[in-house]
Amino acid sequence: MIISNLIWLILFIVFGMLLIFYRSRFRKIIYQPGSKDINIKPYFGQELKALVGTLHPDNKNYLKFRNLYRFYLFIYLLLFTLYVTFSQSKSMNEIKTGSTVPEFSLPDQNGKMFDINTVLGKKNLVIYFYPKDDTPGCTTEACSFRDQLEVFDAADAVIIGISGQSVESHKEFALKHRLTFVLLSDEENKIRKLFGVPTNFLGLLPGRVTYIADKSGKVIYVFNSQTNATKHVDEALRILEELK
Repeated sequence: MIISNLIWLILFIVFGMLLIFYRSRFRKIIYQPGSKDINIKPYFGQELKALVGTLHPDNKNYLKFRNLYRFYLFIYLLLFTLYVTFSQSKSMNEIKTGSTVPEFSLPDQNGKMFDINTVLGKKNLVIYFYPKDDTPGCTTEACSFRDQLEVFDAADAVIIGISGQSVESHKEFALKHRLTFVLLSDEENKIRKLFGVPTNFLGLLPGRVTYIADKSGKVIYVFNSQTNATKHVDEALRILEELK
């Protein structure tokens, strides 16, 4: 997923730079400015007329750069449309409110295989996906869950953290910050994909998403915030309180 999104990013950058270059040359021909700030001034009317029509049929430079501008503008819009369509098709299968938590198993921070069926349908579940062990936001989030562990226990809820690092990384993370809840190692990102966890920055940054499920195994709330790490804990507690 990261590789495919990296390809999209490269395509956007390459064709975006070409589009900017040919648009700049085209605008200089149309406006024939005496200053260098033509590309930041809000002149669009004449540009649009020159782009969709033929203002200077005898000007070869105008015709050349108009056609190149049209071509790269078309390619860029096509790339954008394909990317949006591609992203929407991936999100169609994502776990949402009303979905049932899928069955899965992963190794925990102690190297033991954790099967979701041991708690699914028996406990309230707080399943949170985070980007990476021991990074500032993820540490803050994990420690916030740790500090509220008794409250989650009182709500008969199990906390499950999932990220793509190894068992060893999870073990170090748990020992360093005294994390006693379950941390699962999803090194191939299979469960992240199974849940359809969205990514950020064209797929370069794994998303931070929390799923709350009731004792029937149905997802009753989904919270997605990359930057507001502690709010994941607050939202989980709020929803669990409403279940009482």
